[in-house]
Amino acid sequence: MDNTRNILQFLHYHPNVSRQEIAEEIGFQGSDATLKRLIAKEVQIGNIIVEGKARATCYRLSPQAHLTMPLNIDTYFLKEADERLVQTSFNFELITGQLPQVKIFSDDEMQRLNACQKIFREHLADMSESQYHKEMERLGIDLSWKSSQIEGNTYSLLETERLLRESKTAEGKTKEEAVMLLNHKDALRFIIDNQDYMKHPTLRNIEEVHSILTKELSVDKGLRRRRVGITGTNYHPLDNEFQIREAMQASCDIINSKENIFEKALLALLLFSYIQPFMDGNKRTARLTSNALLIAYGYCPLSFRTVDSIDYKKAMLMFYEQNNLHAFKQIFISQYEFATGEYF
Repeated sequence: MDNTRNILQFLHYHPNVSRQEIAEEIGFQGSDATLKRLIAKEVQIGNIIVEGKARATCYRLSPQAHLTMPLNIDTYFLKEADERLVQTSFNFELITGQLPQVKIFSDDEMQRLNACQKIFREHLADMSESQYHKEMERLGIDLSWKSSQIEGNTYSLLETERLLRESKTAEGKTKEEAVMLLNHKDALRFIIDNQDYMKHPTLRNIEEVHSILTKELSVDKGLRRRRVGITGTNYHPLDNEFQIREAMQASCDIINSKENIFEKALLALLLFSYIQPFMDGNKRTARLTSNALLIAYGYCPLSFRTVDSIDYKKAMLMFYEQNNLHAFKQIFISQYEFATGEYF
């Protein structure tokens, strides 16, 4: 890892430190003048913010760098949950102060996404309505399977297809697993039949999607009124119903304020999972809401079919614990490329 990357990585986990502390902690071998020059370059780019003067000078990452810079996810998860330096409580400033001023996708990333969207629109122009619904059904089966697998459902893709197409359950599986998959199908159908429904998401819209996804499952409806824990992390979501409502409203506000559709969809995926507004079904609701946004604006939905469940969970934990979305953003981009190449 080069010196600049070392500096940025250190500042991510240790904000408001002096140049001497940076040098000592990263084992910098060059002169102080060289270190000063490296930091100055990152200040000019906009990655580092300088505060104080003379001996009181200290450095921290800008919101842009803190949220979007690449972090070494493999090294990060070599440490157990209790050993990691994490932000354990919900960060309201992330939604109200940091994300509104951040450009989530780089120019190169937007070029990749827009190229995929162009292909999708070209394919759609030559497709009949029946062909469109056939492809959407195929994507929906893949999405129902993968989204449920991420949450521990043991149905295989072939078993899922048989269940959703022929209503035949798989041997040795629980009724709840079948219901989870069938609910996914119903929720996606609802979204397709009401394509403008999530164009401007509201808490009421999201609660309705959650209600469809958790129908006939032992899951409380509406915003949760008690604490919820997340396996594998020391991050603790909000435990107050009024604060949860406030966070959900703020998230809807920032999503609705964004003009970039990809930003809207990615923020829905991340923020509704981060808040954990319901007792269960939060990530499923986030994935459906994100796809509903894409569909509402004429963009290709994501099936997540090729994503590794562990990689998905690690990227989400990185956002929970560090408020860094780089790893999850790479999953989003790769899955958008897969979806526009595989379906329609």
